[in-house]
Amino acid sequence: MRKLTIRAMMILSLVLAVSLTACGSAEDKKPSAGEAVSEETSESTEEKTEEPAAEAKEEAKEDASSEAFRIGIVTGSFSQSEDDRRGAEAFQKKYGEDNVTLAIYPDNFTEEMETTIRTIVNLADDPKMKAIVVNQAVDGTTEAFRQIHEKRPDIICIAGEAYEDFSDIGPVADLVVNCDFVNRGYLIIRTAHELGCDTFVHISFPRHLSYETVARRVAVMKAACEEFGMKFEMEEAPDPTTDVGVPGAQSFITEHVPEWVKKYGENSAYFCTNDAHTEPLIKALLSYGGYFIEADLPSPLMGYPGALGLDLTAEAGDFEKILSRVEAAIVEKGGAGRFGTWTRSYGYAVSAGLAEHARNVILGESGLKDINDISKALGVFSPGAEWNGSAYTEGGTGNRSDNTFLIYQDTYIMGDPGHYMGSTKVEVPEEYLAIE
Repeated sequence: MRKLTIRAMMILSLVLAVSLTACGSAEDKKPSAGEAVSEETSESTEEKTEEPAAEAKEEAKEDASSEAFRIGIVTGSFSQSEDDRRGAEAFQKKYGEDNVTLAIYPDNFTEEMETTIRTIVNLADDPKMKAIVVNQAVDGTTEAFRQIHEKRPDIICIAGEAYEDFSDIGPVADLVVNCDFVNRGYLIIRTAHELGCDTFVHISFPRHLSYETVARRVAVMKAACEEFGMKFEMEEAPDPTTDVGVPGAQSFITEHVPEWVKKYGENSAYFCTNDAHTEPLIKALLSYGGYFIEADLPSPLMGYPGALGLDLTAEAGDFEKILSRVEAAIVEKGGAGRFGTWTRSYGYAVSAGLAEHARNVILGESGLKDINDISKALGVFSPGAEWNGSAYTEGGTGNRSDNTFLIYQDTYIMGDPGHYMGSTKVEVPEEYLAIE
């Protein structure tokens, strides 16, 4: 129970005093047999008792609500992860700047890890801070959470889309929620096969391939391609966090897609592990052929607006309208049946949804490690989306984590009309969960 303010305590004391005085007065003037207490006296006493009590209750309520929660959300910039940032802003807009603090880690976070760590840890300097959400939880998040828990063990630390190995960040974070790289590794290949693709091209670079999540998904994709009789190919593209930057990395994709499509054929499907590569990849595939099942972190906003030249300012936050405009543009450019997405943004939902979950936990309305409560919170910022999820299972050992969860939505293929692939209802063969 929260402590009342001094003012509230004084009011409650007054209530008690009034009540005792009223009791004493009634005893001294106890009516004789057949004599009744007047309505005026009764009503007057009731008014004196209820009015101060109601005021005290309201004061206590205001005091509790004003300090109910303070949550910090750390994301990348608009240039690197626009959806993540917009989701954080949506949560702040809903609950106000007094309750929600936003921060941004550097675009070149691999070279500026100390700045990244400091950006996250600085939020813990706020004495009212109760939870910190980092999405995407890039390199340095594990160390930042370690430092936070050293000085503020009361703060709930939540990692959305963790880059670092689960064996490192899992013991330090209170909760980790990632896009399901295991089940999706299988489901993306299955979808490509059902759409008639015979080749799957995976585009990445050494830094990403060194991550446990990416490496394991590649292994699952290779196995799935073998099962469905498809070729699995890998292409390397520049890392946007290196000296070439985002412009150089995007130019590389634009220049090489034509030769890739010529090499692998128009029935080839493409997947890139980096957000910055997505826009030029979609744009080039629309021109030269090929399929794009969904982005690494799917959303109608991930790559599509820039690739299609759409200004979606007026539709901001309304994903039904956003999807409608994106889909219409895809169909107009001849891409019907070849381009897919999730109908609700993953990055947007994770930034806002995990913060919503943290708030519910702080207020005692949800369990921190309850997948149903996590899904419910995600649903607040992704209405209509169908989510599936489960606890992370370690490859090889089969051990299940109690604080790390993998989630995903159904895949929607745009067209006239578009259609869902039913991915969330597909039962992924159990042997894929053990692939390392």
